[in-house]
Amino acid sequence: MGKTDRRNLDTDILIAGGGMTGVAAALAAARNGARVILCQDRSVLGGNASSEIRMNISGASTIGKELETERRESGIIEEIVLECSVRNPQRSASMLDLILYEKCRAEPNLTLLLNTTVVGADVEDSRICSAYAVRESTEESFTIRADLFVDCTGDGRLGFEAGAAFTTGREATHEYSESGASLNRDAYRLGSSLLFTSKNMGRPMPFTPPEWARKFTEEDLKFRNHDAWEFGYWWVEFGGMLDTIKDNEHIRDELLAIMLGVWDHIKNSGNHPDSENWALDWFGFLPGKRESRRFIGRHVLTQNDIQQAVDFDDVIAYGGWSMDTHPPQGIDAKDEEPCNQPFTPYLYGIPLRSMISANISNLMFAGRNLSATHIAFSSTRVMATCAVMGEGLGTFAAAAVKRKLPLELAWRESDVVKEAQQQLLRQGAFLPGIRLEGNLARLARISASSEQEQGKCGNAVDGHTRAVHGEKGVRPDLTTAGTHRWMSEPGDSSPWLELQWEEPVKVSRISIVLDTGLHRLLMLCHLDVIQKHMQWGRPQAETLKEFKLIAHDAQGRTEIAHIKDNFQRMIHLPVTLNNLKTLRLEVISTNGLDHARVVEVVCE
Repeated sequence: MGKTDRRNLDTDILIAGGGMTGVAAALAAARNGARVILCQDRSVLGGNASSEIRMNISGASTIGKELETERRESGIIEEIVLECSVRNPQRSASMLDLILYEKCRAEPNLTLLLNTTVVGADVEDSRICSAYAVRESTEESFTIRADLFVDCTGDGRLGFEAGAAFTTGREATHEYSESGASLNRDAYRLGSSLLFTSKNMGRPMPFTPPEWARKFTEEDLKFRNHDAWEFGYWWVEFGGMLDTIKDNEHIRDELLAIMLGVWDHIKNSGNHPDSENWALDWFGFLPGKRESRRFIGRHVLTQNDIQQAVDFDDVIAYGGWSMDTHPPQGIDAKDEEPCNQPFTPYLYGIPLRSMISANISNLMFAGRNLSATHIAFSSTRVMATCAVMGEGLGTFAAAAVKRKLPLELAWRESDVVKEAQQQLLRQGAFLPGIRLEGNLARLARISASSEQEQGKCGNAVDGHTRAVHGEKGVRPDLTTAGTHRWMSEPGDSSPWLELQWEEPVKVSRISIVLDTGLHRLLMLCHLDVIQKHMQWGRPQAETLKEFKLIAHDAQGRTEIAHIKDNFQRMIHLPVTLNNLKTLRLEVISTNGLDHARVVEVVCE
């Protein structure tokens, strides 16, 4: 036995896994008052988005039609990406690591344990009593007791150690009546990838591959475009026919041989002479993993669920990426397209029940280990979708902790679920079919200095925080057509929006929801062709840069906030206004748009 120091820790919620899912879950739970320990087995946060792997954070977002189809994820993931855009115009992978680290460190309720791996669990009567974690860098081990345990590890290590029911591989068509499934069940999975970045050095840069690098011809890569070289290829994929956990080291070795072989082809085959001045700048040694274990939850999300966009009463997140399946042979399936990507017709809801273990009473999970079939998982697995799952899980977990309810009771209580849903909306998240309730601003008479025909001032209190009625939006019966925001006239030099109550109201918090161009892509990405579709390296043009909030109550006129240099979507202001009669928002400037926009004003 080793002589590592052993420490006992107590918390409300233990979250294993610090990828985008775990970070969002930990931030949401901690911000809502729960004590959280977040264990991450690497030295950086972000998982597949971190500087160790460098995959862009994809999700439901597509290039949508402005004021009709706004699919991009909001809430915590939007907060992170907006900050990364402004602070990281150079598109440094390490800057995202830093922003995630800073976000976690800023939360007093959150204890971050980096380089710490959960390796075991003590289970009694189908309930986790404690988890065991090891941090080799400090020669310490931890026994962590909690009320709720959350597995966001991707591979499902915590749940596996606890004996949670799970599945792997691909279901047969008859199991869930899925048209996209295989005829027979098998153990195959989506493979893993290694990425690279490269630079044009302005002079010839020779490349000599290691002797073990694979060899590829144009014929081998005929379905795999490799004409842009600044960022690697997701289709450098291998391991889908192996065990992506147990065989991970072998998969890494083979991926290195494949990735360097592809680069050798680009540099030395003679088919790409324009690559002469290009050189590898960075490449990964940690496989970006797509698929391993999927837990069995209280509900297994299926292809039919997401294609029909089922209106779950416990919806806690949403998705919209394509049902993106790959041949399990990866790059060796040279005569097949590297992916099949049919899109679902609508943005779809993800239920809380798919995040609750079927057999371990106090275990939750989110991310790519969600309770879903292989076909449904092929859509939910992308990181922005995983992040909104994490925020939904963390918000619900904090609501259960606050009420001192065990998980096995809390997920069945409709009022606890509704509390979490409403809190998610207050935080800026989006849930199809759910509208914000309890907004005192809806009782006020709304007026404005000017308004466009499609941007009436009353829209700012209509309970909708995005336009999703257009193509590839939400199911028509789950939304109302409209821009759902106030828009001043472009010629209005001093735009303002005013709320006036007949009877004074007591307000303790004011939230302003702003427009951040959710119809556009916005992600840290090292592929130049995608950048032209973004406003990266700056605030989004639609967002208010500077504005004032002025209150009129029994004491007279008070400037309660003067917001400057803003680039965020959500502005939350704790206030003490016992007899609020009038609230005015005075716009001083935007970040580039020729008129002011306010999506929602919330008074509570």
